[in-house]
Amino acid sequence: MNLYLGCPIWSFKGWVGNFYPKGTKPADFLFEYAKRLTTVEGNTTFYAVPAEKTLDGWAEVLPETFRFCPKIPKAISHDGTLAEHIDSARAFIGVMGRLGSRLGPMFLQLPPNYSPRLLGDLKIFLEAWPPEVRLGVEVRHLDWFEAPGRESLNQLLSKHNMARVVIDTRPIRSLEGEKILEGSVYQSLLEARKSKPDVPVFQERTSDFVFLRYIGHPEMGPNDALLEEWAGYLSSQLSAGADAYVFCHAPDNLIAPYLCRELHRRVSARVNLPQLPWDEIEPDTFEQGRLF
Repeated sequence: MNLYLGCPIWSFKGWVGNFYPKGTKPADFLFEYAKRLTTVEGNTTFYAVPAEKTLDGWAEVLPETFRFCPKIPKAISHDGTLAEHIDSARAFIGVMGRLGSRLGPMFLQLPPNYSPRLLGDLKIFLEAWPPEVRLGVEVRHLDWFEAPGRESLNQLLSKHNMARVVIDTRPIRSLEGEKILEGSVYQSLLEARKSKPDVPVFQERTSDFVFLRYIGHPEMGPNDALLEEWAGYLSSQLSAGADAYVFCHAPDNLIAPYLCRELHRRVSARVNLPQLPWDEIEPDTFEQGRLF
């Protein structure tokens, strides 16, 4: 069992002076990121496939225990049927393979209009997927969350040992108080609510790993109850022998690494886990007042 924790990005200037040391240059962001967390959600690959030279550079910087989880390019997932892009998907797998052991599960994010009517297309694509490459599938059409779409998808993914990606946007669906002010983190919260899917959350595992995308509230306090809920679930799955890949987002990104650290603390209180690399190089210095 392994718990991998990370963020959707590593190149964020707002982390310099808190998550990254003061004076960190953009060229060193990935190096500093990998010194603290254990995975990253490679959203950049959704828009462009990295050059082989770039991937070779990443492989040199990333520790052997780190996992890069690339998002399948938009040209494959959002342009026509999946079946017509099987060759492109195989080519993408080949390029990303330059990361070697640092390549974690890839994930396929399907567009909101991709409904269970296209189950046959999804079957063709997943059957052509190399079984040695881990894959998570994220659906957004609401019919996938109700019978019979829910059961059909779970059965298909279980057959191929692929994860059903869970995206939890509950933290940004509620907002306490009347602090919605222009230019504040609350404004970014509202904008994030518009762009993230409001879909049911099911704690169902269809493979030998869990793939969770947690969209956190931009303040620590409102995340407490849900982090505790996920810590309990993740602990049970880790104890059952599964790996878990968890990516913490936040509307302004600033707090995302600290959500990872807090979740690790809560899971570690339940099961025996290695320290985060972050905890080995510096003490817990997070104070919310310093960030906001």
